[in-house]
Parts: sequence; C-alpha cells; structure tokens
Amino acid sequence: MTSLFDPVSFGKITLANRLVMAPMTRNRAKPCGGATELMAEYYAQRASAGLIITEGTQPSQVGQGFLNTPGLHHPEQVKSWRAVTDAVHANGGSIVVQLMHAGRIGHPSLYDSAHQSVAPSPVAAAGQCFTPDGPRDYPVPHELTADEIAATVEDFVTASRNAIEAGFDGVQIHAGNGFLLHQFLAENTNHRTDVYGGTLANRIRLTVEVTEAVAKAIGNERTSVRVSPGNTYNDIAEGDTETLYAALVPALPELAFLEVCEIVSRPATRAIRDLWQGNLIVNPHATPDSFPATAETAQQVLDEGLADAVSLGGLFLANPDLPARIQAGGPFNTPDESTYYGGDHRGYTDYPVLGQGSDR
Repeated sequence: MTSLFDPVSFGKITLANRLVMAPMTRNRAKPCGGATELMAEYYAQRASAGLIITEGTQPSQVGQGFLNTPGLHHPEQVKSWRAVTDAVHANGGSIVVQLMHAGRIGHPSLYDSAHQSVAPSPVAAAGQCFTPDGPRDYPVPHELTADEIAATVEDFVTASRNAIEAGFDGVQIHAGNGFLLHQFLAENTNHRTDVYGGTLANRIRLTVEVTEAVAKAIGNERTSVRVSPGNTYNDIAEGDTETLYAALVPALPELAFLEVCEIVSRPATRAIRDLWQGNLIVNPHATPDSFPATAETAQQVLDEGLADAVSLGGLFLANPDLPARIQAGGPFNTPDESTYYGGDHRGYTDYPVLGQGSDR
C-alpha cells in the first residue's frame, strides 16, 4: 500500500514524500511583483512538504489580476525569487512555480499600468474585485486578437525560462479556477468563432499550445498543469465538463505531473485518472464534515489509487511542519473557516503572522 511518506519522482522533480503544498494566493509580494523576505521565510517553513507549488504568479504584466501578487516577467522579479528557491532547497525541499494569467479577473485601478483585462471574448465576470477604492464591478475585458494570443503563449514560455533561472524545480501552468486558460475552455466565457472557439478542439487549443510550448522550452519533465473540472469560481460555466476534459486531458503532452483541484465531486477525478497515464496529484475536496481536507482524506486518495500524491492547502497554512505532525498523529492547528471562499473551498486567514491565503 502506498503511504503519504513514500518518496517519488515526477520527471526531474524529486519528492521526499507525497504530501504536496497546494498553490495558495498570498498577496504578499512587492508592488512591483517581486518576492519578499517574508515569502522566503513562509515557503522555507514548509519545505518538509514533498513538493511546494507556489502562489499564482503572473507571466506578464497584463496577466496580473490581484494586488501584491508576484510576477516572473522582469529581471528584478527573477532575482527576488532566487532567495525563495534557495531557502526551500537549503531546507531540503522542492518547489515549482504556478504561472497564472488572470485574464478577465482584475480591474485597471489595481495597477500603476491601469491596463485593461483581457479574455477570449468581451464578457465581464459577475461579481466585484477588491480594489484600493473598495469593491468595484469587473469591467468588460478586451478580446484577445490572434497576434495577442500568440504573444501570450510566448509570455508563458519566457516566464517558464525565468522560473528555471530563478532556481525553481519546475513550472505549473494554471488552467483552472476561472482564470485565462479556463476562460478559453468554458462555454460561457469563450464566444469566439476563430480557431480558438466553438468546438471542443478549438476551446482546448490555447491550453495545449501553452503547455507544449513551455514543455519544449524547459522540458516535459519540469512542466505540469492544474485543472479544476466543474469549478464555477470566477463566474465560470464550462457547460460540458465531462466531454471537455475527455478532450483536453489526452491532448496534453507528457508532463512531470497533472494536478486536479477537486471541487465538489469525485467522478470527474476518477474520469481523469482513467484518461491520464502519467503522474497525478489530487487536491481533494473538503467534505462538509471534514474541513479542511485532512491527512486521512489524503491517505484515502492514495488508497483508492486516484493519485500518486496529494496536495493540501489549509492544513499547510496552519501547520508549517505538517508532515511531522501527521507522522506524530497531531496535534493540528485548525485554519480559520471564516474566510471560506464559496466557489473555491480552501481559502483561509492565518493572521497575524502571514496574512491571507486562498487556494486559487
């Protein structure tokens, strides 16, 4: 029987155990998008995880969707991340960066550049964005042109190369949770009539192109993808979840691993397990009577043969030394459920030390 503490290798990424720290937005970067000393301390504290997946990191300035989130598109940002990766490696850990283009999620008032958000189609997201001036409605985004889509692919490639230069063990491409690549996948946000819209083959095209381009640039063995089937976060309605992922998953190239953020149902996860022959990480759904997902939940995922490793969010926020606590049988600090995000079920506050975090 596979244990949470069995070592494993995902491509060229070595995991000392199968407990993965899920990507969680921190909002602790410098205004310029650089990593901070606090971020280096935060990730180093959690280096006993088999693998750390960082907070969403924008591959370009226009890809930013939130205040104080980090980037990997400027030399100073690359330099600042080196302190983080060095700290994790010095503590025996492995770390990959999640590249997240927010697409239509954001607002011009968030940034000095005051740039307009972009999307597959000019369809505004329902809801509001928290800005320095308070809550503001999401604006209608700019529809990406074919040339701009090509430039976006190159932005991911450049950011991936920057990640390796910054010392990361690999890259995760975020194709879920209602951000840009997910917006191309979903029916309600993609109304295009060109080769990036309409049919399933067209809607999955950008995610596949980005993944293939990144894998070519840094190696398949250092490239990964995150998906979140059925997730309605950020006003997403996929429309045809089962057939969508039946088309997407087999079209992806060989990867170090694929991660599934399990939102509300296990059948979609099982379907992806059947479709994907490579390494799989599952971020398990926290059931109503078990919040957040527990060590027992994680071991059950392995016992069912659903995944090769399990990613956890809230428990790693509240318990930086989570693997040791699991081995000792506790005790466990409990994340603050008051900051629960309805559509994205692993958002927590860990004040006063490190501020907010949500599994995006």
